[in-house]
Amino acid sequence: MDEKPPSQQNLRHTELKPRRGLRREEAALYIGVSPSKFDDLVKDRRMPRPKLIDGCKTWDIWKLDIAYDELPEDDGKGNDIDFAV
Repeated sequence: MDEKPPSQQNLRHTELKPRRGLRREEAALYIGVSPSKFDDLVKDRRMPRPKLIDGCKTWDIWKLDIAYDELPEDDGKGNDIDFAV
C-alpha cells in the first residue's frame, strides 16, 4: 500500500492524537463533571486556570491530570442519599 503524506490523506480516516489544550466543555468532560461544576473547581483553584490563546481559553491536559490526582479520594462512607436509594 502506498502511504501518502498526512497532508494528502483523507482526514476522515486519520486518527488524531489527543490535543493538549481542551476547551471548557471538553475539560469538564475529561474530568467527569458538568461545565458549571468545572467552573466552580477552577474558581476555588482545585482545577487550574486556563491558558489564553488569542481570546480562546484552553486548559492544559497535563495540568488537569495533576490537579485531578490531587483531589481527595472517597472515604467509602458514602452519603445519606446513597443509602436512601
